[in-house]
Amino acid sequence: MNILEKTDFKNLGEKYTGKVRDVYTQKNKVILISTDRYSAFDRNLALIPCKGQVLTQVSKFWFENTKDIVQNHVIDFPDPNVVVGKKCEVLPIEVVPRAYITGVTGTSLWTLYQKGQRDFGDFTLPDGMHKNQKPDKVVLTPTTKREEHDRPLSGKEIVEGGYMTKEQWEKVADISLKLFKRGQEIALQKGLILVDCKYEFGLDENGELTLVDEIHTPDSSRYWQANSYEERINQGLEPENFDKEFLRLWFKEHCDPYKDKVLPPAPPEMIAELSRRYVQICEQITGIPFTVETGDIGKRIENNLKKYQI
Repeated sequence: MNILEKTDFKNLGEKYTGKVRDVYTQKNKVILISTDRYSAFDRNLALIPCKGQVLTQVSKFWFENTKDIVQNHVIDFPDPNVVVGKKCEVLPIEVVPRAYITGVTGTSLWTLYQKGQRDFGDFTLPDGMHKNQKPDKVVLTPTTKREEHDRPLSGKEIVEGGYMTKEQWEKVADISLKLFKRGQEIALQKGLILVDCKYEFGLDENGELTLVDEIHTPDSSRYWQANSYEERINQGLEPENFDKEFLRLWFKEHCDPYKDKVLPPAPPEMIAELSRRYVQICEQITGIPFTVETGDIGKRIENNLKKYQI
């Protein structure tokens, strides 16, 4: 199966290589190319067929279904792996709405709750909550974006730290809750629970708030299957979820991914299974049968981006 590991286009602008995306910056636009890289532990672990295409197609679905709430950066989707967006001044905060108390990372609500934290600045959680439980309302847990490690912040800290003005933060918070509510409603129609996600915003050339990067993709959002949630929780089981962590855990068990210079190759059957899961959730969200692209993906992208050459 074809994969897209990286791109190296000479005439699309200045290139920045992210964990998953290759980004080309021009005077007033950015070209975001989603590759098939699978990243964890601050390094690339494997290449997952169809992953880049899934991320772009899922973002396309959600951008189109939320543009009445807030304008987004989308100019064009010239290729299954590519979005061309307006160049914006990106705000230095990621906004993370959460509808459930869950997660395993250092900034996740459940991790902090387990350590004894109850007061989160903008909201307080009661004692006695359990993992994967639903708080009374959706909560926002903003984090820093440009620091080496994400750091949770309250709304007050965002304003006092000069990350945003009070007016900007209030608008960002309001829009984030509206986007998340729309996401939950549509996801439920597709048989999914949108558990949490992250949003990034920027200011366009007129200073207007703009949704940038991606939205509600399986890389930036947590999804559970709705029809089995109650039964599994009552049985003390984890919800049935879109799980890409099994590959990360395999590496953790077979090497030290932070220290080892050379990592073992990911098992082919695990790569195939993860690719299948990405495709499955893309079809469930968009309702469109997934078309596996054939031929040279890099050549196809290059051809589809000819009109954006500079």
